[in-house]
This record gives sequence, structure tokens and C-alpha cells, in this order.
Amino acid sequence: MIKQIPNLFTLLNLFLGCIAIVFALQTETISIYIGDDLSTQFNIPERLSVAAYFIFAAAIVDFLDGFVARLLNASSEMGKQLDSLSDVVSFGVAPSVILYQLLRISFMKEENGLETSIAWLLPAFVVACAGAYRLARFNLDDSQSFGFKGVPIPAAGLFIASFPLILHFGNSWIDMNAVLTNKWVLYAVVIVMSWLMVSNLPLMALKFKDASIKNNLPKIILLVIGILAAIIFNWLAVPIVFIVYIILSLLFKQQPS
Repeated sequence: MIKQIPNLFTLLNLFLGCIAIVFALQTETISIYIGDDLSTQFNIPERLSVAAYFIFAAAIVDFLDGFVARLLNASSEMGKQLDSLSDVVSFGVAPSVILYQLLRISFMKEENGLETSIAWLLPAFVVACAGAYRLARFNLDDSQSFGFKGVPIPAAGLFIASFPLILHFGNSWIDMNAVLTNKWVLYAVVIVMSWLMVSNLPLMALKFKDASIKNNLPKIILLVIGILAAIIFNWLAVPIVFIVYIILSLLFKQQPS
């Protein structure tokens, strides 16, 4: 029975991801007529922000299931597979739905946006497909203990999940509304995130091998930058930390081991 406790955390991760999808799908675009002119209003942040919160909650639970498994010495092959199945929903499908809605909103801002074909929105789900591929490859590779080949799907999922929160809370430094509701920016995000997940870039895992500063310097730098960015930029800190994570990994050339 004790060995099933980590699996309960993993299933909670999946449950939270499903709830995130429900809220992301409830984002509405409301069109109203003022005289003879059509005016479109967008409900951008409310529901998508709630979806984003559930994705971040899933990430916390995803961390806890591994921690609990090690604490109880209850790691298992079933738990590994279950974790991947949960991750593809919480950090693949749910963020893809958020991208889908943001793409939808970006087209609605244009003339004749209501007539946009769904084919222009479907590329959002390439992220989920890339994430599933990345997880399958990870499960077959035993060399990724203290380093990763390609960006882990939770990192990519959280990067995308931060978009509605950035839109909702805003930022006094940068006006991100025009950026995150621009279809070309969103397509670029789909391409870059998908490539990063399926690539073989050597990226560091956020695990401490020992207590020495030398061996953990990039992680310490990332932690300091993350704290400062959160204080200064609010939710914009998430993509900032993500980008710094990629740069530090490449600078320190951490090889999977």
C-alpha cells in the first residue's frame, strides 16, 4: 500500500491537468454590435489564468511525487510510466489548449477574424505531440540522471502556462499584450518549444550532486536570477528564468550522466 502513495500524487498531477484543460476551454470571445459596426471583446485572462494556476499546481505535485517516491523508497517502473502519462496531459495538452486559445484571440483581433479556419489554430497541438515524443524517448534513456537531452516537458509547459498570467497581471516594465496575442510570436513559440523538447541539447537537471558551490554554480546562479526576476518582473520571471536556464546549460556544457 505504501508503494502506491507516490502514484496517488502522480494521479493528482493528471487530475489537475484535466481541470486546467476544462478552464482553458471555457475562455470566450464575445462579439457585440454597436450600431452597424461589429465590435469584438476578448475575455483573455480570466479563465486562462485559472487554467495556468492548475498547471503550476500540477508542477508542484509532479515534484512531490518523485520526492515522496524517494523518501518511501517506492520507485517503480509503473510509477515512471504513470508519471509520463500524467505529464503529457498537464504539461503537453493543457498548455497546447492555452496556445490554441491565444491563437484564436490573435486572429479575432484581425478583420474577418471570426471566419478564420481552425487549421490556423491546430499547430498549437504540435507542442503536445513533441512533449509526448520527448517523454517516450526519456523513458528509454537511462543516461539522464543529472542532465537532460532536450528541454523537459514540465519546463516547456510552465513557460507557456505563464502567458495568461503575464497578460492578466500585466507588467510595468513591458507591455506584453501585443506580444502574447500576436499570431507570429505564438507560432514561433510552438516551433521553438517543440524543437527544444525533441532536440539533443545538453541541459542541466535541477538536482544538486553535492554541497559544493563549484559543482552547483549554474543552479545557484539560476536560483538568484529567478528570485530577482520574480521580485522585479512578476510572472514575466517565468520565461526569463527559462531562457536563462537554457543559456546557463549551454555555457556550462552539462552533459547527461
